[in-house]
Amino acid sequence: MKKELGKWLMDIAKYITTAVVLSSIFGDVQEKWVIYVGGSLSIVVTLLAGLWLVKDKKKGE
Repeated sequence: MKKELGKWLMDIAKYITTAVVLSSIFGDVQEKWVIYVGGSLSIVVTLLAGLWLVKDKKKGE
C-alpha cells in the first residue's frame, strides 16, 4: 500500500512539473516567480514523500 502511494506521489510531482512548464510557456502571468516557487516547492514535497514511501526497509532497521 505504501509503495503504491509513493509511486502515485512521484507521478503527481511529474504532473506538477509539466503544469509549471506549460503555464510558463503559454501563460501570460505578470508574476511568474510565484508559479516557479510554488511549483518547485510542491514538486520537492511530493517527490520526497513519494521516495520516502517507496524505499525498501531492510530487516533490522
